[in-house]
Amino acid sequence: MATSGTPRIDVPNEAPARPSLVLASLIIVAAVANLNLSVANVALPAIGEAFDSSQTSLNLVAVGYSLGLAASVLYLGAIGDRHGRKLLLLLGIALSVPACLLAAYAPSDGVLVMARILGGLSAGMAYPTTLALITALWAGPGRTKAIALWSALGGGISMLGPVIAGALLERFYWGSVFLVTLPLALVALVMALMFVPAHANESVEPVDNLGGVLSVLLIAGLVLAINFAAVPGQGSLVIGLAVVAVVAAVAFFLRQRRAANPLYDLRIAGRRTFWVAACAGIIVYGSLMGSAFISQQYLQNVLEYNPVEAGAAILPLVVMMVLVAPRSAKLVETRGARATLLIGYTFLFLAFAWMLVFWGEDSGYWQIGLAYVFIGIGAGFAGTPASHSLTGSVPVRRAGMASGTADLQRDLGGAIMQSVMGVLLTAGYASAFSDAIADSPESRKVSEQVQSELTKSFASAAEVARQHPPYADQIVEAARRSFLHGDDWAYAVGLAAIGLGALLILFRYPHRDAERELLLRYHAEDAAPAPAPSPAGRPKGPGA
Repeated sequence: MATSGTPRIDVPNEAPARPSLVLASLIIVAAVANLNLSVANVALPAIGEAFDSSQTSLNLVAVGYSLGLAASVLYLGAIGDRHGRKLLLLLGIALSVPACLLAAYAPSDGVLVMARILGGLSAGMAYPTTLALITALWAGPGRTKAIALWSALGGGISMLGPVIAGALLERFYWGSVFLVTLPLALVALVMALMFVPAHANESVEPVDNLGGVLSVLLIAGLVLAINFAAVPGQGSLVIGLAVVAVVAAVAFFLRQRRAANPLYDLRIAGRRTFWVAACAGIIVYGSLMGSAFISQQYLQNVLEYNPVEAGAAILPLVVMMVLVAPRSAKLVETRGARATLLIGYTFLFLAFAWMLVFWGEDSGYWQIGLAYVFIGIGAGFAGTPASHSLTGSVPVRRAGMASGTADLQRDLGGAIMQSVMGVLLTAGYASAFSDAIADSPESRKVSEQVQSELTKSFASAAEVARQHPPYADQIVEAARRSFLHGDDWAYAVGLAAIGLGALLILFRYPHRDAERELLLRYHAEDAAPAPAPSPAGRPKGPGA
């Protein structure tokens, strides 16, 4: 939103000085956040055994990092725009060190969840700032290429997390997976300090602190309500969290309409190239992270892969993301974001349909690997236009809003999809195992306490099997079938979300020529002097 008086036109250079070193620094900073995000998934079975965790607790361990990041990212993005993006980036990297140490040596799964949330907060300072700086420092096709590299390498590094974590778990205890990023964090800190410019098109407007607090309450309440929805006896907590989220959402919307300098400019957010891309990205990254969350447990629990095998199984996804992303950038420039997004969505739809139909109790690796290839191609094609459309729709001084939204695509999308898919996995698993117990001729011998342990999670059922050797094979087999029942529920909802996202893009995102005309119009509006405020306290002007 422009300030009154003489407008400042945001025109970044084509590229900063020493562009390769600057981009490498930003990608390494993003790598710290990306690795911390993904390393927990492959360790979930080991964590479940160490703490006798419920499936809900494991869901919270998996989603805690995304929760901390998603809840804070809009507020922190605005703070970076106003007080210095480089400073916020350095603080985020520094805070990641104690967060990793706390996670690695957590004495309980509750402390581990809190450590993951703290780690997400540190990533909320650093990760979105990397995209905001790319937006501020590059322009034109150079920006598209930089975003493509940032998106592909960031996503690829994130998916390497399970591989590295699996190798560590073969020799060390579960907490070792949270120490893997410490050397990389030191490298990132030094490179960011040396090569990243201190100031670039930053805002002079004050930060909307009330809006920031409301955004934290909104996102945290929503994600936690979803996570606890399937937990027996937690109905009151779920209702309370849902009420917090709804009230915060209403208050946030009203605040952004009335604030002189809103945290989240609703005029910009209403632009078609912005809000459709934001929704599309939420589904893309949510599908990517949700599939990794479920599949790592499937590979270890059902197919009995060891941690190294489970982590390595995902490598085709990484390779395809990195190979496809540069082609995605070229396609965005020649065919537009709409066509590129739809190509990505087609492959994601194929991936989830394949997992739903062909992933079973005796699936071969070719069936596993092909699904990961489809996911990698889909995310590689769709990730670049989802982020590029956001950054192209805002003035550079509002880069924090675009980068915060781009980060919300990944982290809110990941948190919601992991939560929803985790809840469905939990509910489907418990339902199927309860039915298996009821159908067993020896069901009368199963006490309520034992049934509670059997239906709590796969790890808990495996522990019961160890305690009752005569029934071990029967229990483990029932747990595998129940897990497959639950993950079918999860893949089905992922398939539905991808289908709805594709329809949204098809009917609401503009074609290439219309997209370019809209972006030119937006840039002209952003360069114009701000209109006088209306009686309601918000600027008048045309909508998007």
